[in-house]
Amino acid sequence: MTLLQSESGAAEADASSGEGGEGMTETRGADIALLASAASVLLAWHQFYLKGNKTRGLFIGLWPPTILAFSSYLNQRAILDKLDQSLLGSPGGLDSIRRLLGE
Repeated sequence: MTLLQSESGAAEADASSGEGGEGMTETRGADIALLASAASVLLAWHQFYLKGNKTRGLFIGLWPPTILAFSSYLNQRAILDKLDQSLLGSPGGLDSIRRLLGE
């Protein structure tokens, strides 16, 4: 659980730890991406070494970085969306962003 410091100085609990199981779906998505990446590595090894189809093995071997990069992108978008909601939803949130950017 992460604590956020509000402008008034009071500590607030982070919303991702409790409600609606949102954190659980992100974790499940990451687990699926890891399983898919591991499965594609195994399939690439199978094609490359056991079947002797080196071209197909190399092609399938390129899938894990792509899967993990796409999963990372989706996680970063979810974090940015939550940040936008929390900053724009709180009173004075937009003003604090402007002060941080020096405008």
